[in-house]
Amino acid sequence: MDKPFHIFELTSELVADIRLRTYDAHFHDFEELIIVTGGSLEHFIDFKKENLEAPVACYVSMGKMHKLVPAPNLHGWVINYKTAFIPDSKLSFYSNFSTSSNIPLTGGNCINRFISLCQVLMGEYNQELIDYATICHLLSGLVAMIDAERKRNSPAENNVKNSQVITFNNFLKILEANYHRNEGVSFYANKLNMSERNLNIVCQNNFRKSVSEIIETRKLIEAKRMLLYSDKTVSEIGYELGYNEKSYFTRVFHAKMDVTPSRFREMTKAIIS
Repeated sequence: MDKPFHIFELTSELVADIRLRTYDAHFHDFEELIIVTGGSLEHFIDFKKENLEAPVACYVSMGKMHKLVPAPNLHGWVINYKTAFIPDSKLSFYSNFSTSSNIPLTGGNCINRFISLCQVLMGEYNQELIDYATICHLLSGLVAMIDAERKRNSPAENNVKNSQVITFNNFLKILEANYHRNEGVSFYANKLNMSERNLNIVCQNNFRKSVSEIIETRKLIEAKRMLLYSDKTVSEIGYELGYNEKSYFTRVFHAKMDVTPSRFREMTKAIIS
C-alpha cells in the first residue's frame, strides 16, 4: 500500500466480481476497517471463521491473517490506512487484547451516520489534490464513533460505566507492561487496589471476557507475532511470555488456535512465501 489511506465502496457489482475470484487468506501491512451496512459475509481470521451480519464494523489490525467471503447481498465500505496515519487509535489498542474486533452497530439513524461519513471520506479521497489532514480528522471521528458503539453495547449501567471504563483502561495499561511475566489475576487486582471479583466484573462489563481470558489473549497475540516475525524457538517464545514449560505453552496455544505453535508458524510462513 503506497498511500497512507484508501477507501472503496462494496457495491453489488464489486461483490459479484469478488465472489467470482478465488484467493487465499493473506496478510497486509496496513490496518483495515470494514463497515458492513447491508447483507453478510464470512470472515476467516487467524484460522477461525466468523459470520457477520449487518450492521457491524470489523477491524483487522496489521499482521493478522484473514480472508473475506461476501454474501451476494453484502454492501458497505472498506477503509485501509497505515498505522502511523492514526497512531493512537483505540481500535488498534484494544486489538492487542482480543482475537476478534467485530463491533455491532445500531441500525436506523446510527448506521445512516456511518454511511454519510464514509461518503464524505470517499469524496475527499477522490479530490484531485487529496487533503490527508482532513481525511485523518474524518477517519479519527469514524473510529471514535465505532468505539462509542462498543461502549454502548457493554452491559454496564450508565451510572457506573465511566468509572469502570477508567479502571478497565488502567488494567489494560498495566497488563501491557506486564503480560510477559507469569502473573495471575491477583497481581493485577492488587495493582488496582481492588478485589479479583470486582476486577472480573469490570472486565466482563467492558470487554465481555474474564481477567484471565484477557491475559491469555494478550499473550497469544504476542506469541503469534513472535512466531511470525522472529527466529526464536517455541520454547524461547513461551519462556519470554511467562510459560516455564514448553508443553504448557503449546497446550494453551493449541486450545485457542486449534494448531500447535510450530504448525502455526509453518502454515503462516507458507502463506507469506
